[in-house]
Amino acid sequence: MAQDPDQPTVHITGFLTPSGEKRRQRRTRRAATERMRGEARRAKRDRSVAEANAARTEAGSVQYLPAGGEAGPAALRSYRRLRVPAHQDTSAALAGAYPFLAEGGLGSEGIFVGQDLYSGGSFVYDPWVLYAKGLITAPNIVLAGIVGSGKSSLAKSLYTRSIPFGRRVYVPGDPKGEHTAVAEAVGGRAIVLGHGLPARLNPLDEGHRPSHIPDSEWASQLAARRRDLIGALTETVLGRALTPVEHTAIDMALRSAVSSVPVPVLPLVVDRLLAPDPGQDERLAEDGRMAGHALRRLVAGDLAGLFDGPSTVRFDPSLPMVSLDLSRVAENNALVSVLMTCASAWMESALLDPDGGQRWVIYDEAWRLMSHPSLLRRMDAQWRLARHYGIANMLIFHKLSDLDNVGDAGSAMRSLASSLLANAETRIIYRQESDQLGATAAALGLTGTERKLLPGLGTGQGLWQIKGSSFLTQHQLHPDEARLFDTSSKMERVSRGSSTSDAPSEAIPPVSGR
Repeated sequence: MAQDPDQPTVHITGFLTPSGEKRRQRRTRRAATERMRGEARRAKRDRSVAEANAARTEAGSVQYLPAGGEAGPAALRSYRRLRVPAHQDTSAALAGAYPFLAEGGLGSEGIFVGQDLYSGGSFVYDPWVLYAKGLITAPNIVLAGIVGSGKSSLAKSLYTRSIPFGRRVYVPGDPKGEHTAVAEAVGGRAIVLGHGLPARLNPLDEGHRPSHIPDSEWASQLAARRRDLIGALTETVLGRALTPVEHTAIDMALRSAVSSVPVPVLPLVVDRLLAPDPGQDERLAEDGRMAGHALRRLVAGDLAGLFDGPSTVRFDPSLPMVSLDLSRVAENNALVSVLMTCASAWMESALLDPDGGQRWVIYDEAWRLMSHPSLLRRMDAQWRLARHYGIANMLIFHKLSDLDNVGDAGSAMRSLASSLLANAETRIIYRQESDQLGATAAALGLTGTERKLLPGLGTGQGLWQIKGSSFLTQHQLHPDEARLFDTSSKMERVSRGSSTSDAPSEAIPPVSGR
C-alpha cells in the first residue's frame, strides 16, 4: 500500500514518538516521564508510611489487657483467678446477668452422696474434710424426714461409704434392728439384746482403756463413770432427778461393791443399797430404798438377764462397726431408754478415746431418747466434745417438732434439746408434712423458697443446710445398697401376699429407704 504523503512518519523505538522530534526533545520527554513515575512512587510510599504511623499512634493510645492479666486493683478477667471486689445480690437479680448461675458445691473431696439437683453435678459430703477446710466447726448432723422419705438409706450410705476411708461406726442403740444386717455386711458386729438371748452386758465393766491414761487417772475416771451410770439408770427408772441423800446412798453402795470384787455387777450394787454394810450410817438403807428398788428392775424385774451379770460379749473398738440391736425389747420406750443408757456407758470409754480415730455415732429414733434427762445430758456432752474426740454424731428424727415435746417451755431439758440442733451445722431435711412446715422453717431459719420445697420432695431428695449454704440433692444408691438398706421388705411381702379383692393386681415396686 502506498503511503499518504500528508501523514507524519512514525519511528518505533520502544514507544511512540511524534514525527520529526529531535533527539534532545526525546530525552527531555523521557526524563520528564521518569520524574513523574518517581514522584508517583514516592507519593505512594509516603502514604504507606503515614498510614503505618497513624496505626502505630492509635495502637499506642489504646489500653489492651496483657496476656497474664493486669496486676493490682485494676485486675480484670483473664485465665487467672478474678480478683475484683465481690458483689452480693439475690439470685433473682443476678439471674439476668448470669442466667446459668449455680452453686459450686462442696468440692470433690468426701463421700459421694448423689446429684445436686440445681447444678446437675455430683454432691459429696464428709464432716471431717469440711472441718479440716474450715467450712464447718461442728461435725454433728441432724437428719429429719417422714416415714418413707429415704432418710434411713441416706444415714446408712453415709457411714458405710466412710468405712473404706478408715472411719468406724458405733450405734449405741438400734430400736428397730435396721442396722444389724449392715453391721454384718461390712465386717462388724451386731449385739442383739433380748430376753432369752445369750448376749449379756455388764455396764460396770472397765471397758476400753486408752493407752495414754496412767493408773491413778484411769481409776478416777472409771469410778466417776460408774457413779454417773448408776445415777442415770436410777433417774430413768424413777422418772425424776435424784435427791442428795440418794446420791450419797448410791455412792456408798458402789464403793462397797467395788471394794468386794474387782469388777462389780448390778445385783451387788442393789444389795448394798437395800442392805448397807454393817458399820455404815443406819439411815443409808432408808435413804437409798427408792433407788435400790428402781435398780432392782434391772436385776429381777422385766429387764432381768440383760445387765445383771458378767458380760458374755466383748466390745471390740477395732471393728469397722458395732451396733446394739434392741429390737427384741422395743415394745416399751422406757425400757429402750434404760437399755440405751447401759449400752452408751458400755461403749463410752471407747467413744471418748482421742486415739480411737474418726468415728460415726448414730442415734436412731431420737424421739425415744430425748424424753429422758439422763440420756439427753449424756448425748449433749458427747456432742460438745465431738471435735476433741474425732466423733461425728448423727441424730435421726421424723420431724423437728419433736424438739418441742422435750420438757416444758423454758426448762433445762428443752434447752439441751435445742442445743443439739444448734451444735449441728449440717441439717438434712427430707420430705415433711404440710402441718410441720412452720415448726421446721422456724427451727432452721428456712427461706420461703426452701419451705415450699419440703412437701414436694421425692424419695431420696433432701434439702441440705451446711453452715451458710443450702443444697437440694438426690441420694443415689447402688443396687446392692438398695437391697441391703431396704426397710420396707416386710411391708411389701405382706402386700404381695394379700389376696383380698381390694388388693391391686400388679406387683408393688420395691422402694428403698424408710
